[in-house]
Amino acid sequence: MRVYLGLAAKRQDISPAILNRARSVIEWAFPVPPDVIRGREWHGRGVSLLAWTNEPDDARQPPLITEHGGRVIGLNGHLADPSEVTALPDDSVGGCFSAWFARDGELGASTAINRVCPVFHAETPELHIVGSRALLVHLMGRPDERVDFDVLALQSMVRQGFFLSDETPYKGVSALRPSSRLVVRDGVRTVTETPLPQAAPAPTSARHKRAAVGELAEALLATVAPLRDLGEPVNLALTGGRDTRILAALLHAARVPFRTTTNGLDTHPDVIIARMIAERLGVEHTVIAPPQTAAKDAVLVEHPLGRAWETLRTCEGMTSAYETIVSYLPYSGKPTMSGQSGETLRAGSLNLLQTDLGDQALRRRIETTFTKDAKLFTAEANEHARELARPWLARENRLETLDHLYIWYKVGRWQASARAGSLRRGDPVRPFLDNRVVRAALSLDQSWRLSEEVIYTLILRLAPELRDVPIEGKQWRFVQSTESTPAKRRRFPWPARTRLPGPPPHLPTTKTGGGWSWRTSPGPALTDVLRRQVLGSLDALAPIVEPDEVRALFADPVVRKPALAWHLYTVSTLLTGLYPGKAPEDLPPITVSRPDPGR
Repeated sequence: MRVYLGLAAKRQDISPAILNRARSVIEWAFPVPPDVIRGREWHGRGVSLLAWTNEPDDARQPPLITEHGGRVIGLNGHLADPSEVTALPDDSVGGCFSAWFARDGELGASTAINRVCPVFHAETPELHIVGSRALLVHLMGRPDERVDFDVLALQSMVRQGFFLSDETPYKGVSALRPSSRLVVRDGVRTVTETPLPQAAPAPTSARHKRAAVGELAEALLATVAPLRDLGEPVNLALTGGRDTRILAALLHAARVPFRTTTNGLDTHPDVIIARMIAERLGVEHTVIAPPQTAAKDAVLVEHPLGRAWETLRTCEGMTSAYETIVSYLPYSGKPTMSGQSGETLRAGSLNLLQTDLGDQALRRRIETTFTKDAKLFTAEANEHARELARPWLARENRLETLDHLYIWYKVGRWQASARAGSLRRGDPVRPFLDNRVVRAALSLDQSWRLSEEVIYTLILRLAPELRDVPIEGKQWRFVQSTESTPAKRRRFPWPARTRLPGPPPHLPTTKTGGGWSWRTSPGPALTDVLRRQVLGSLDALAPIVEPDEVRALFADPVVRKPALAWHLYTVSTLLTGLYPGKAPEDLPPITVSRPDPGR
């Protein structure tokens, strides 16, 4: 993991006291043990660029800070081709990154198309501040160590568990938008933004379809080509679904050595299908069976306060403790890959949630995304949410709107925050997050991508050996459309007929009986812990929630909306000062009982 901080003075040089403050507060903002942090600095006229990492050496390219053509460049994330560092901050470069650059009198930072490697910015009367960690930027803008929260901005954290805006929990700190560039020259800041690509109409001929899928395939192949020379195989977590199948086909087509692992029992469709994929592609496949334990009517879980502290420390108050964040392990350069963000190739998760794709239904999806659980919130919080939704509701193309909302917020805010946990362990290649791949995907018609014809064609193009391997879960959408009755046909805006070879029957998801989760069925003991924290801090939450509605939420012995309770708990602990600060100690585990132990 890399952390960057850029400072640009408005009128004079940066004082040693400010630089010393940056060196002292990095331990709060960098969620790794202090003894593994190492840093580099560059200082010019009125400008400083500081960088830190927990990478054990300088083997990863490009280095933390490099000098090219009279300026210094830093890279947070990775490039498909590290030699392209000299082209930064060009946002058409391949990779998953944000760029940092400086020279005498000039400081800049830029985001890629999905801003999954974020840039945060703020200013004071004396300084412009940009950084890759929001808390670090905030602390550098404060005269003391007190944190000043933007409580109204936290309303979307309570609703959804992540930010649906460019706001942060910290007053005066904002996230830079996708494909944007912030530059400070001689104390004056400018921000430029490149709009997301507008999708072309769906191709109507087989030749044009092949050409469009071919461009996407080339962008994907470029992301994994450098992995051929790593000296060890990539480990791919493979399932029976769509997204990891694309990656298996991609690595196969690029001739990148890889092996696969699947978690589950031999009888589960994930294992059955993953084994078939590995056999067809001639790669090693390992099945990791779940531990066979005696049935239990209760489990012991970590106290929520410890879980919230680690989530706030890692995700800076921009991801709910409802989510399970990858815990810290020493940094490793071993190549790993998973299907994270594969929804980008399928028009985004918000579109995939829809069964009715009519205009009014899609409009309701946009509204609900921003204004969920309105009864719980104050009038001011609801108006703030409606104001955030307004420009998105004004857009005419609903499928494109939800597609772009996914990129801006579900990837650019939720994943950008949550993936900080895994980045502490290494910098895995994520083809679906690659700048060129996202650009190529967004250029394709949303309804065509949503039909899944694009990814099915892509898989056959990369690995025709997988033609007869079934899919786990639901059948491909373009097949569902041909099987729909005329009354249901309106749900599918893509053509019902296709010349693609018919895929084999799918394997429905097996219900294993292991669906119970202590997070979603918290039981009375855990509910009580959540309740006491939230109700005990209603004064801090009062600007955004109605106290009586919060009390009603927790009125039953087991809370009715566990995710919402966790979001409230996370924001409550943030506002009452859990972090920054020392990790809570001597917290007892909580016993959570199964709702029906005999089931």
